Amino acid sequence: MTRFDYKKSLGQNFLKDKNIINKIVNSFNTNNDDLIIEIGPGAGSLTQELVKKNSDVLCFEIDKRLEEFLSKINSNNLKIIYEDFLKINLVDYIDKKYKNIYFIGNLPYYITTAIINKITKETNPKEIIIMIQKEVGQRFMAKPNTKEYNSLSIFLQYNYNISKICDVSKNCFEPIPKVDSVVIKLAKKENINKPKDENKFYKLVSDSFTHKRKNLKNNLKNYDLEKIQEVLSKFNKDLTVRAENLTIDEFIEISNNL
Repeated sequence: MTRFDYKKSLGQNFLKDKNIINKIVNSFNTNNDDLIIEIGPGAGSLTQELVKKNSDVLCFEIDKRLEEFLSKINSNNLKIIYEDFLKINLVDYIDKKYKNIYFIGNLPYYITTAIINKITKETNPKEIIIMIQKEVGQRFMAKPNTKEYNSLSIFLQYNYNISKICDVSKNCFEPIPKVDSVVIKLAKKENINKPKDENKFYKLVSDSFTHKRKNLKNNLKNYDLEKIQEVLSKFNKDLTVRAENLTIDEFIEISNNL
């Protein structure tokens, strides 16, 4: 790649390690009626491998300067949109002919959550394969009774089976970032234990983590604490536990009894 003036404000750290690129590409399988959406292709090191799969590839790149590099990828199944992914309406760009949608991206840490929220609210992806800051990945995959476990862990794990594809050293990027990364896969769950009211469930989880170091009794003062205690008793727990001590199924049962 010729000299490029990387923009720190855009979180531009381009992946250059072929081994990691191959691991990402080989981590999912698509058919010709599926669509791959890449967020932030950068100079196209991953893009040029994605187009070799038997699916259409749609890329969103915020930095128009990168057209110089991306235009060199000669493939009739590739389309690149030079827009801010967070500002576009995804539905406008996705043809209904596609059976499954796969999202791929090396996400800047400061907009990781915003991008995940946008993907899950505006589409119904089959899989999301993302490279993110290692610490963020640990929160996504965190289990109950750990300090990394939070409301986002629950929201994601309620909808997806989350697995690690590989760790990525900071030396695999140009320029070299300050932290290491991890590639994780979020695969849509086919059969999930659904609460009676998903919105009520989401709000309960969010409220339970309002102050992470406080217990349920303090965080859920506006709820019917007697009913919550009844459910907790089934699991040999009480209102003095913190939100991080509850499983997804326990939150669902509490929600169903409120």
